[in-house]
Amino acid sequence: MTSQTATKTAIVTGAARGIGLATTDLFRAAGWQVAMIDRDTEELTRAAGSRDNVLAVDCDVSNPQAVNSMVREVEGWAGRLDALVNNAGVADFGPIADHDFAMWRRVMETNLDGVFLCSQACAPLLQASKGAIVNIGSISGLRASTLRVAYGTSKAAVIQLTRQQAAELGEHGIRANCVCPGPVRTKLAMAVHTQEIIDAYHDAIPLNRYGSEQEIAEVIVFLCSDKASYVTGQIIAADGGFESTGVGLPALRG
Repeated sequence: MTSQTATKTAIVTGAARGIGLATTDLFRAAGWQVAMIDRDTEELTRAAGSRDNVLAVDCDVSNPQAVNSMVREVEGWAGRLDALVNNAGVADFGPIADHDFAMWRRVMETNLDGVFLCSQACAPLLQASKGAIVNIGSISGLRASTLRVAYGTSKAAVIQLTRQQAAELGEHGIRANCVCPGPVRTKLAMAVHTQEIIDAYHDAIPLNRYGSEQEIAEVIVFLCSDKASYVTGQIIAADGGFESTGVGLPALRG
């Protein structure tokens, strides 16, 4: 679709599925157009093909040249950028002893380097529009957990990067916030979480359930909107209360 420069525009990375796709659809419902960014060409083509007001760009966010090229393509398509959602991420779970450096770098390249590269490349366009950055962290960046040494560390770094962005980009009118999802009922999570794991999460979460992709998207799109025009530098856990609770909650129920 030919874009109009009056239409608000968002870049959503990792947009082919899950939270990124739900965020794309919520932006579209609000009248925005969306550049859908992903490196899974097949899934991206499938998702974008059934949607209007989108531009699909195959891009590995850990590659500086690819990111710069992607941003130029989006600018040529839309002529503006109002929001960047850094959602692309990978997870490699396992014990610390089994995390070799290649695994560590694979996680950091996408989860941390990608956020830095996309934000830096988009900053001039966001400055022009007084736009917003929303980085997707994780509850694993707020509290430690087993088997997540690279993933959790990468997300904790994203949280600090968000604060740096808010501190330094605020004078240019750019807002930066971080959304940290708790357990979310995605296809991937349901495929790998046993019933025992699901029950344990339900016990530990005050709302007693997983979140939905739509619920996370609602927070993301709000933070990108004019309704959040005085909100920056915030770390928001969209987690059903999981981060706020300690141990022992199941024993106190009933």
